[in-house]
Amino acid sequence: MTAAPTVVTVGTSLLADAIDDQAVSARRVDWQPPVPGTADDLATVAADPLRAAANARAVDAYLGVTAQLVDVLPASEALGLRPGDFLHAGPPITWERASGPMRGALMGAAAFEGIVADAEEAPAFFESGAGYTLDPCHHHHAVGPMAGIISPSMWVFVLEDASTGARTYCSLNEGLGKVLRYGAYSEDVLARLRWMSSVLGPVLQRAVRAAGPVDITALLAQMLQMGDEAHNRNRAGTLMLLRDLVPAMIRSGSRAGDVADAVAFVGGNDHFFLNLAMPACKLALDAARDIEGSTMVVAMARNGTDFGIQVSGTGDQWFTGPAQVADGLYLGSYGPDDANPDIGDSAITETAGIGGFAMATAPAIVRLVGGSVPDALATTRRMGEIALAENPRWTIPVLEFAGTPTGIDVARVCRTGILPQINTGMAGRVAGTGQVGAGLVTPPAEIFPAALAALAERARRRAR
Repeated sequence: MTAAPTVVTVGTSLLADAIDDQAVSARRVDWQPPVPGTADDLATVAADPLRAAANARAVDAYLGVTAQLVDVLPASEALGLRPGDFLHAGPPITWERASGPMRGALMGAAAFEGIVADAEEAPAFFESGAGYTLDPCHHHHAVGPMAGIISPSMWVFVLEDASTGARTYCSLNEGLGKVLRYGAYSEDVLARLRWMSSVLGPVLQRAVRAAGPVDITALLAQMLQMGDEAHNRNRAGTLMLLRDLVPAMIRSGSRAGDVADAVAFVGGNDHFFLNLAMPACKLALDAARDIEGSTMVVAMARNGTDFGIQVSGTGDQWFTGPAQVADGLYLGSYGPDDANPDIGDSAITETAGIGGFAMATAPAIVRLVGGSVPDALATTRRMGEIALAENPRWTIPVLEFAGTPTGIDVARVCRTGILPQINTGMAGRVAGTGQVGAGLVTPPAEIFPAALAALAERARRRAR
């Protein structure tokens, strides 16, 4: 007696429904043709003799990094920034093309640095085109959330790979709401930045130096099993960081009042750990850069105007398209008309396989960004279809401890049409507004075929 047949169907459900009606098992496969116009480039990249080994090497390099917090320093010392130097999130941009929150953050930073007496005077300074530089954080082994502005007097976390000594950097997290990174620049915003530079930074520096390196990669593994996804939910990570640093803060010789204020500030800011998750992810992804033939994405970043990606096999080249407005939940009376298009370097978390890729670890995140618990589980599974591997160090309990999807593959994105999903905050469109909500967003679809075309062209040149 032969077994009952199983029919595999793809595309629309019409055939599968008809088979079901005849009491025959039908296995439905969610499939669609490749992105239009990519067939030739997909064939070229698939046949590239370097691709398989290059991607394996990129994944191995990424997985081989252990990110440790080793210091906290002024950006002038850590990054060599001088007066008038400003780093920003996303691919390169000029003042003329900058969005409202990017402009607001630059205005606040100029006032914070004393370049202008009042933030409202800053537009004329930036419009002059003289006396300052604007450069992406990514070009300096750094990352910054939202507008991502780093100026010389701001303090940054210093992360180091335990095996190679490579370093990455990120600013300290200000909290939520009306803060510089969301484009706010009022006096209370500047007062908080001054306190962070004069008190918080030095207190953290003494504690980190006294405690010794803090293994951020290991903390990420723990927090993913405690309900965080390490982008829009960092509650467990922040509390574990305090656990590791508070004894050293108390013994560090800092004023008792300063220690109390620092602990209260960090403990009251669930997002504080985000600014450690981001440089940890960048440190790992930077190890996978510049591998000829690799189709692995090593950066996704937004500046509020453009969304850009970088790919291991194409060096420092940016592939950009228009940033999208997130779909999500709004604060108070704010609505879609108030939101700026997506902004920030924090999509480095999704690039590394956490954040939106690890929503299954943090079902509670849907209360902040929208959707449902089944959506969160389905998202992680769907992101696995465009990833090269799983991360054995970062596992998902509800999915039988499967590793988080790791290594976004440009070719798989173009072949499946599935775009990376990102959990994000939303900044107000108008400079000075601050945060207006949080939600979900995807990159502009056209940047992946553009990256694929560049990879294919390189493969064709090598074959000649």
